[in-house]
Amino acid sequence: MKKKHLRALSSIENWLQKNNISNEEVKKSILSLRTALESIPELAKEDFSDALPVPSEISNEPGTLALYSDGGCRGNPGPGAFAYVVQEYSGTILAEGVEFEAYTTNNKMELSGPLRGLQELKTILPEGGKEPLLTKIKVITDSKYVVDGMKSWVQGWKARGWKKADNKPPENLELWQELDLIRNSFMEVEWVWVKGHGGHPQNEYCDRKANEVMDENIT
Repeated sequence: MKKKHLRALSSIENWLQKNNISNEEVKKSILSLRTALESIPELAKEDFSDALPVPSEISNEPGTLALYSDGGCRGNPGPGAFAYVVQEYSGTILAEGVEFEAYTTNNKMELSGPLRGLQELKTILPEGGKEPLLTKIKVITDSKYVVDGMKSWVQGWKARGWKKADNKPPENLELWQELDLIRNSFMEVEWVWVKGHGGHPQNEYCDRKANEVMDENIT
């Protein structure tokens, strides 16, 4: 957070310089703020993982895992990120991750979150003595693009040799194909849509994690 505010001050200074604005009072204020911020010890990042409630989407399904994901970018295309978190029925976090990409699109990030989460589960479930083919996963995302694609569009594209109705390949074809392939590694993968920025705790958590890594990497 401290670095984020220092970058904001730098952005203001760059804007003043770019527009040839010379205001001594503003410069003095920026210098005072910078000095004050730099004197503050770097705070440990707050860990929100313990605050996550049990996943409501699997409240009646003890054997199912809930995979939450969110992604986006600043500018489309532009720098972006995605985050995911996997919880068991009890609320225990089984896996989580966040990744930044310097140049991407919103849709690529929305697709990449579930894909990376499923890829990690495919690896760590056997390490914990669980069989992926005997495990059901619920992927919960605020992207209708992802949910509609995996529940209906992919079937039509495959029937046409991975072509849309206009005989053109779908955008982000490789990501769609990877998602379609990896879901066969599990007993079942169900796709569930939730409203973004609607107060859903796990969705907000993933959104926050993705934005944090963008703040850290975008100057």
